[in-house]
Parts: sequence; C-alpha cells; structure tokens
Amino acid sequence: MAGLAKAALAGDVRAAAQLMRDLDDRQPGALQELRELYPATGRAYVLGVTGNPGTGKSTVVDWLIERYRRQGQRVGVVAIDPTSPFSGGAILGDRIRMQRHSTDDGVFIRSLATRGHLGGLSRSTHDVVTVLDAMGNDVVIIETVGVGQDEVEVVAAAHTSIVITVPGLGDEVQAIKAGILEIADILVVNKAERDGADRTVRDLQGMLELRPREAPTVEVLRTVATRGEGIDELCAAIERHHAGVGAAQAAARRRQRAFAEVRDALRERLLEAAAAAAGPGGLEAIAAEVAARRTDPYSAAERLLAALRGTDPPRGAGGC
Repeated sequence: MAGLAKAALAGDVRAAAQLMRDLDDRQPGALQELRELYPATGRAYVLGVTGNPGTGKSTVVDWLIERYRRQGQRVGVVAIDPTSPFSGGAILGDRIRMQRHSTDDGVFIRSLATRGHLGGLSRSTHDVVTVLDAMGNDVVIIETVGVGQDEVEVVAAAHTSIVITVPGLGDEVQAIKAGILEIADILVVNKAERDGADRTVRDLQGMLELRPREAPTVEVLRTVATRGEGIDELCAAIERHHAGVGAAQAAARRRQRAFAEVRDALRERLLEAAAAAAGPGGLEAIAAEVAARRTDPYSAAERLLAALRGTDPPRGAGGC
C-alpha cells in the first residue's frame, strides 16, 4: 500500500490531511493512494447539510458535532466554502464557526473551495469523504457552500440530506419552486424564534403534501441553533430516517452515490485528456479562438472529442 494511504488508515492525521490536499490539488500519485483506500470505506454515515446562505448551516453543524462527540463517535466534516478570488483557495467562513472543536482529536474538519464547481459541492468532495471514511470516522458531515435553489448534488453524496431554511425567505410559492427542498430527507426551520416561523413551517408542510403519495416521509423541525435548541430533536430525526430506510432504498442510494463518484471521476479525466489533446496553449488557446469568432464552442468540442477518439471530426466542425 502506498505511503500516505497506509498512514491514513493507521490514524495518522497529518498523512490524511496531506492526502486530502494532494487530491484537491490533483497532485501526481494522489489517485493511486485513493485507490488503495477505497476498499476500506463504506462504514461512515454521511450527512449532507444544505440551504441558502445565512440560514445557519455552520452553527447547526457545530452542534451536531458536539452531540455526536458526546456519544463517543468520531466525526469528519467537509465544509465547502466559496473560492477566494485572490488565492483560489477556500474562504474559511464555515470553519471559523467550528473552532471549539479544533483541539478535539475525534473531530477532523476540512475546508474545500468550490473552484467553479456547481451544485454546492467541490470537485474533490467525494475524494475527501473517502479519506475521512477510511480514517475511521463514524459520521461524515458535508456542509455545502450555500448557493441557492439548484444546490442538489449533496443528495447523491449523503445517506441523509438535511435542508435548512429560515423565516422570511419567501412565500409558499418560493417554497414550492425551490428544487433544493425537494431533495430533503429532513427539513429544518432554523432561527425559529423569529416572526414568521409558524408560517414557514406551514408552507413547507403544504409543499410536502404536493408530493406523490408514495414519497418517503419528510419531517419538518424547528431549531434555534445559536442556543442549541432543537438539536436533540434533529439528531433523533436523523436516527429515525437512518432506521427507516428500507433495504431497497438503501441499495438505490448506494448506486446513486457510486454513479456520482464515477461521473465526477470521468468528468475530471475527460477534461484532463481534452486539455492534453488541445495542443499548444491548451483549452485557453481554444477559448481565445472561440472568443475571436474563428470557430464556435460546439465545433471546438467536437474536434477535441475526435482527437480523443483518434477519428476525424464530424463534417461541419470548424477548425480550432
């Protein structure tokens, strides 16, 4: 087994952190290390926490960490943050709110920058979850970046998806049209001490009544995360969802997560191969050709695909 993978399995936190960084930076050899780790995964329970910016996701996650540690469970956290326009790294806003766990050996928190990846996750999210799982964490929490109504990729990465909202984000029409709510296993109305919390709960319950009759039950809970209120009820709801998922549904979710991992890995490899096939200047040179209207993006893509296949591009595909 390769060095970092072996050390991470033995509980070496420094080695695991280095491997996560190498994976996020796409360093040579990091994927081979990940291949070595993969057979040791599949034991952690993965929670996805998502919602609009400002709903209190990080504060809820902070309390979840506290509750799971009180039970003696090891917790890994993947906090997806916006990309810094200066360094290209993660703006560590989410991690700052979890500082009280920074000296706890049973908690590992890793921030990842989105780096242009859509859907609320980072391009390395699945890879980092794999490392945290292999390290022996009992629970892995993914906190998404908070991008709005299309932040739905987390459902493919988690066993239980928690969507957090707050009063005052909109009327029942907003609740119905927000695709982010349709992926929830548990809905949480945070900052429930505010005016309008009762209406928000009613709106969400009304939305759930529009779902097909055979759709799984989704609980709607209230929390005041700044005071830790409602967190015990949330933990109990997570346990009920975990226990209530049947064998067929659990198998379907495993396939969904595997599909997402294969898709993301394939997407990365295809982009790398296309960049290599683009020749001098890479994809940036092709983008310059498109910007100058000397070709179009569709023909450029066809030519790159043809180069990957070793075939001639389709007739009509312009030069790039």
